[in-house]
Amino acid sequence: MGSRRVSALVLLGFCTISVLLAQRGTVRDFLDEEDNPAPMPADAQEPGEYTFARLRYTSKRNGYWGRGGGAWSTDWPKADRQFVQGVRRLTRVNARSVEQVVELDSEEFMQYPWIYATEVGRWDFTEKQAARLREYFLKGGFMMTDDFHGTFEWSVFYEGLQKVFPDRPVVDIEDKDQIFHVLYDLKERFQVGGIQMFFTGRVSENDGYDAKWRAVLDDKGRVMIAICHNMDLGDAWEWADHPRYPENFASLAYRVGVNFIIYSMTH
Repeated sequence: MGSRRVSALVLLGFCTISVLLAQRGTVRDFLDEEDNPAPMPADAQEPGEYTFARLRYTSKRNGYWGRGGGAWSTDWPKADRQFVQGVRRLTRVNARSVEQVVELDSEEFMQYPWIYATEVGRWDFTEKQAARLREYFLKGGFMMTDDFHGTFEWSVFYEGLQKVFPDRPVVDIEDKDQIFHVLYDLKERFQVGGIQMFFTGRVSENDGYDAKWRAVLDDKGRVMIAICHNMDLGDAWEWADHPRYPENFASLAYRVGVNFIIYSMTH
C-alpha cells in the first residue's frame, strides 16, 4: 500500500488542481440552515488546491423538510470540516480548512471539480439546473452522493438523476475499479451506518439493507457520479470523534472520501 500511496500522491502533484477560491461571500451566508455547527478555522480564508464543496439544492416535498427547508445541509458543517482535517493528515493535498457551499445557479459553481451532495433521496432540480449539472459532469466534474436509504429514497434520487442524464445508466462499480484502489486498497467495503443506529439498534435505514456502490460513467468509463446508497459516510465524518461511534465505520468513510478526491483529480 505504501508504494501505491506514494505513486498516487506523486501523480496528484503533477495534476493541475485548480480549485482556487472564487468567493461568493462566505459559508456564513447559510448559517440559518446549519445542522451541526462547528468552529470556524483560524485559516478559513487561506486558499488551497482542494476545496470541499457541498451542493445546496431544493428539497422535494416528500414528507421531510428540516434544517430550514434544506436536506442538503445534513451534518453540515461539522462533517465537512472534520473530513477535511482527515484529508490534511492522510495526504499531501493542500486542502482548504473550510468547506464551500455551492449553488447550481451561481457563476462559480463550475470552479469546484469535486462536489458532495447528501440526502439525495430528497433532491430536485429545474430543467435549467439539470442542464447545468450535465455540463459540469461532461466537462470533468465529479460528485459524491451520500446518505439516502431504501427503495423510496432511491426512486426520488433517480427521478432527479434522470433529469440530468436520461440516457446514461446507473451501474455497480466493479471491485477492480481504480476508484477503490487509487490510494487505499478498499477490497473489503461494508455498510457504514449513521448515529441513528444508537437508537434503532440497526445499521440499515428504511429497507436499505445492503450497501450499494454505484456510479454514472462518462463515455470513457470515468466515474462522474459516485453513488453511496444505503450508507451514511457523512455521519461517520461528523461523529468520528464520538466515543460510541465505531472506529471501523469512520476509518472506511475517511478512506473512501480520500480515494474519491484523488480519483477525481487524476482521472
